[in-house]
Amino acid sequence: MSENIYVERAVERHDWQLDEVQALFAMPFNDLIFRAQTIHRHSFDPNEIQISSLLSIKTGACSEDCGYCPQSAHHDADLKPEALLPLSDVIQAAKRAQAQGASRFCMGAAWRQPKDKDIERVVEMVQEVKALGMETCVTLGMLTDQQTQRLKAGGLDYYNHNLDTSEDYYSEVITTRTYQDRLDTLERVRDAGINVCCGGIVGMGESDQDRAKLLIQLANLPKHPESVPINMLVQVEGTPLMGSDNLDPLLFVRMIAVARIMLPRSRVRLSAGRTSMSDELQALCFLAGANSIFYGDKLLTTDNPMTEHDQRLFQRLGVYAGGSSYA
Repeated sequence: MSENIYVERAVERHDWQLDEVQALFAMPFNDLIFRAQTIHRHSFDPNEIQISSLLSIKTGACSEDCGYCPQSAHHDADLKPEALLPLSDVIQAAKRAQAQGASRFCMGAAWRQPKDKDIERVVEMVQEVKALGMETCVTLGMLTDQQTQRLKAGGLDYYNHNLDTSEDYYSEVITTRTYQDRLDTLERVRDAGINVCCGGIVGMGESDQDRAKLLIQLANLPKHPESVPINMLVQVEGTPLMGSDNLDPLLFVRMIAVARIMLPRSRVRLSAGRTSMSDELQALCFLAGANSIFYGDKLLTTDNPMTEHDQRLFQRLGVYAGGSSYA
């Protein structure tokens, strides 16, 4: 395969078809990784990793029934609901994250859709975090046009709203919100000029075709998401997806690599599930094109590797925290 083919594939596309994406997943592993790494180097410093930190600002009692989530009121997970955090607590957490090297501070609230009064409190958090010199991201559920515009006016940099899986498999995981609801929220955020953070979860019992279709949905959006978190299911007692078969780790690496090929200028984030990954598996994911992670010991309510462990891994790999790209 000639170098010209790799150059061609580094161009953003919005017309991916299932057969060609399945062909990517089926490539010999070494060829797939080489192709993904080659494309990665066209847009990014290959040894630079963007660091985000995630805080749950409102925990539990969510009316959605997402099968993976312990925050759902529908499930019997051992989780104590908490009201929206005071502003001072959020600022302290952001300062800690910044001191540990995070450049983006993400705030998540377990709502189906926030009330307007909640948006005002979140905007205040966004403004205080931005005053520290950090990028801001929130995930609050579905939004109205007015709420989206208010977040934009308040200075929000990124909005996270994951598609989770393919449209075909979606109803096996969630029944209280439609796939189109998620697409509509993404459209509102994109039209408001807020950067989009959107990805999915693998290891939920979905098929190879579902994983391919999820990436097609992301890549064929009118604009590629600026950040694409790829999560490995974290199984939590009391949730319907507890007991799911574990995904082959090399399939996870393939997911990262194909995401990098299809979304050449997006930040592909190695997200939930890192506590169950070896350092060697994470290194393979970085080689495959992942160039963002979450720092901190918690991802909303589930465990995440300790910051000191991540720093040691970075040293071993010769990579560093940053945020710039060649794009």
